[in-house]
Amino acid sequence: MGRGAPAVAGRDAGKRNVLGVLVDAVDYAAVTERVLVAARERRPLALTALAVHGVMTGVRDPAYAALLNGLDIVTPDGQPVRWALNLLHGVGLDDWVSGPELTLRVLRAMAAEGLPVYVYGSTPRTVAKLAEALPRLVPGVRIAGAEPSRFRHAAPGEEVALARRIVDSGARLVLVGLGCPRQEMFVAGMRPLVDVPLLAVGAAFDYHAGRLRPAPRWVQRSGGAWLWRLAQEPRRLWRRYLLNGGFLLRLAAPDGGRGGPPSAQPGRPRGPGGPVCGPVGVLGRFGNC
Repeated sequence: MGRGAPAVAGRDAGKRNVLGVLVDAVDYAAVTERVLVAARERRPLALTALAVHGVMTGVRDPAYAALLNGLDIVTPDGQPVRWALNLLHGVGLDDWVSGPELTLRVLRAMAAEGLPVYVYGSTPRTVAKLAEALPRLVPGVRIAGAEPSRFRHAAPGEEVALARRIVDSGARLVLVGLGCPRQEMFVAGMRPLVDVPLLAVGAAFDYHAGRLRPAPRWVQRSGGAWLWRLAQEPRRLWRRYLLNGGFLLRLAAPDGGRGGPPSAQPGRPRGPGGPVCGPVGVLGRFGNC
């Protein structure tokens, strides 16, 4: 998609309330174009690809829901979230917008215009493998920098130092892979410090680095991608999916699954062990709390 090429028309029906979390009723073409325009113009943009786990984390933690509702784009990552948008709001989305596939589409668009990309998050091994794999997956992609998360409490000034490394690298986009809810807090906190889009794409790092195998398309369309992933990481994910089991039941609630009025007020989201940092302290496992 070069500057002279006509943009592919996308579908963007705006933000819609799903259990109190505002999710964008968008398709790949619309999201890719919005990200590409922000990258061209050097404008900050905070995006997350949000699956059921993220929505249900917002249901349990209003401060985290408020943080999500302050992001620029929240894509429906997975068939159940697409179903919810279509059921509750009749938006008629034909597909969901997953982090792994969105990553490839955005990188192809960036490569076509020669715009470099920064990679942040996950472990040293995964990030190294991802940086090796991306040029094979997306010929012409330019990696301006790649570094893993430290997964510890951030020292004072580390966020600013990371932002400076990103800016100095010349990157026009940052891919973030920290998992939910860390990555959403990261992009919200880093957004005021950089002038480029930040994409929280989670498991895209593991899939494209070859650590995990994506579910077949028919499994994804049936809404069974969670079961496929659970089979690959049972010890890490069993609790997550147990807690998220009420998603469809909540959609059938008397309020139509829309929850309370969405909020975009800043708060202090909670992690598995208690409160976690919001806009400050974004480098550590749960920030500088």
